[in-house]
Amino acid sequence: MVPSSESIGTKDCSASDYSSKAGEVVKHPDIGNIEEAEWSLRETSSLNYEEARALLGRIEYQKGNIEAALHVFEGIDIAAATPKMKIALALANRKGERHKRRSQNLSSPPMSVHAISLLLEAIFLKAKCLQGLGRFKEAAQSCKVILDIVESSFAEGFPENLGADCKLQETLNRAVELLPELWKLADAPRETIMSYRRALLPCWNLDAETTAKLQKEFAIFLLYCGGETCPPNLRSQMGSSFVPRNNIEEAILLLMILLRKVALKRIEWDPSILDHLSFAFSIAGDLSSLATQIEELLPGIINRKERYHILALCYYGAGEDLVALNLLRKLLSGSEDPKCLPALLIASKICGEYPDLAEEGATFASRALECLGDGCDQMESTANCLLGISLSAQSKVAITDFDRATRQAKALQALVSAARSTNMRDLSILYRLSLEYAEQRKLNAAHYYAKMLLKLEGGSNLKGWLLMARILSAQKRYEDAETILNAALDQTGKWEQGELLRTKAKVQLVQGQLKGAVETYTHLLAALQVQTKTFSSDKRASCNVTGGLFPDIILEIACWSNGLGEAWGFETCEYGSANHARSLELEVWLDLAFIYINLSQWHDAEICLSKSEAISSYSASKCHATGVLYEKKGLYKEAIKAFRSALNIDPAHVPSLISTAVVLRKLSDQSNAVIRSFLMAALRLDGMNSSAWYNLGLFYKSQGTQSSKLEAAECFEAAASLEETAPVEPFR
Repeated sequence: MVPSSESIGTKDCSASDYSSKAGEVVKHPDIGNIEEAEWSLRETSSLNYEEARALLGRIEYQKGNIEAALHVFEGIDIAAATPKMKIALALANRKGERHKRRSQNLSSPPMSVHAISLLLEAIFLKAKCLQGLGRFKEAAQSCKVILDIVESSFAEGFPENLGADCKLQETLNRAVELLPELWKLADAPRETIMSYRRALLPCWNLDAETTAKLQKEFAIFLLYCGGETCPPNLRSQMGSSFVPRNNIEEAILLLMILLRKVALKRIEWDPSILDHLSFAFSIAGDLSSLATQIEELLPGIINRKERYHILALCYYGAGEDLVALNLLRKLLSGSEDPKCLPALLIASKICGEYPDLAEEGATFASRALECLGDGCDQMESTANCLLGISLSAQSKVAITDFDRATRQAKALQALVSAARSTNMRDLSILYRLSLEYAEQRKLNAAHYYAKMLLKLEGGSNLKGWLLMARILSAQKRYEDAETILNAALDQTGKWEQGELLRTKAKVQLVQGQLKGAVETYTHLLAALQVQTKTFSSDKRASCNVTGGLFPDIILEIACWSNGLGEAWGFETCEYGSANHARSLELEVWLDLAFIYINLSQWHDAEICLSKSEAISSYSASKCHATGVLYEKKGLYKEAIKAFRSALNIDPAHVPSLISTAVVLRKLSDQSNAVIRSFLMAALRLDGMNSSAWYNLGLFYKSQGTQSSKLEAAECFEAAASLEETAPVEPFR
């Protein structure tokens, strides 16, 4: 028996009365509700209890009476109605597939599709009411019921034609969108991610815009949720597809799919997609792939100036400095944007890292200062810092002593100005200032600023510790340097201790602690080998890729990005330090080789050289060490061959230039001009090299003339002065 409207009103004390007691303004019901009721009556010849509650609850919800609406909705027995709805939907789908003929006699469904739509909408509105009352977990559980009913009713997905004349598809779309948001509000990240993955399955028949919205929101959640989840457990697999191993990779995949949809003109362009993708690739450490994505964007999506700027940042972050610089030159040309301050600063920074481009870098920094005018102090300090860096790099390639001294003075002036404009609080500027003073061998000032730097950063930066230790070693305060290094080792992670241990070993060597230095090198080698093996084993870890995550476009993505994981280069971020570890291991073996060479332990030295050969056969340092071994053995011709090999690999390798000159002088079968040319080339590259000055002094002394003796004395004086302030390792 169907309850009357009076019995409903009596049981619920009338939701309308409830709203009037609360002082709510009673609105006239939407005409759509009347049409819904008429439809239900035509379909079933009566309006049953659940449908009446669904209509009444909707009216109360539309009037803003959330608590009253919830009270009405809670009276609907969803558990009892669920089996009927599943059966009715399955039968409706079967009839639609067979295009039912009049002669067929299929069992009639327990309720109409329109009645199901009405009840599902009631469940959805109940979830909205619970959301409004802050009961997010209950709301999510209620919303999930809708998806469970539809998913279990249609094995092959929601049919397109079903529910075309009612709100069934609309309700389903809204429920699919709402469920992840409710889990987010309930602070349930795992359920949120699972609901997003479920929402992106093809069974809901969502339109392109809704799917794109869900993909973008899911990517944003993965990027910024602050937690890590397990990879998706997908239902279908495609053997050649890429499976994301973590949140970042899954977010990148989603955002790349969105870019692909934009390119196919399935959705409108959304600039925030590129913003989030830039962040994701930055975290993944693969900016070259980001550059590729930007280059593939259709013309007109982003303007040319912005494209130049973003691409320059990508290539600079990917280590392709000269490509980035060429893009910045185009951007800063007269026809584009010659006063773009960020581009001027980046261009100056890139040029400052290359001595042959230092003059151009100083020009860019000066242009940036002109563009600033009375701008912010932070930007002015950055421009001054970059100007100082470029001038310092210029001084290293200056031809005359006067030019060198002038540029060094201007570099210090610019760096001091940058530091003062930030009240001596900018860590990077203080580091650069201390480094410049150290390289000019003004060690007291360098020590002052390095001490200030360590105090400000609280010892959190490895570079600050190393600079302080090297300055102390240049001041011949070896015990203090070792104390600093020990303190740094106590505060540094295991994988970051390599440079500290190597510097400590060299400090121990100059103090005559040979056994301690060898033990330190041994400890460092053990750590490096463990680190290298760890990176290698992680890199070899296999990961089968499945393709059921985003079926609406996954086939196109699979064809479009064959070998997607390799193209992205995710290993670059995770395993990028493996190359540094191998390089450091090579240097350690060469350090040990030099120790054994000085001890005339040829066999041990050869073992160390063979170890370095296994790491890298194409190394100027390795060839130079081999040449030194031959030289110590008296095999000068073999030594010359080794030094020439080193110079073929790196024509600017200063130790090989000096050693070549030394051996040629011992052989006495080369002209003096050749010997002098090697030493002068070494000094042009490194004017602060005491060994080069000393050997040049020996060369002039061997000439025997009065003028050459005076020049030899000047060279010996320079060598002695530099040796007194030489660090155990280069400051930079």
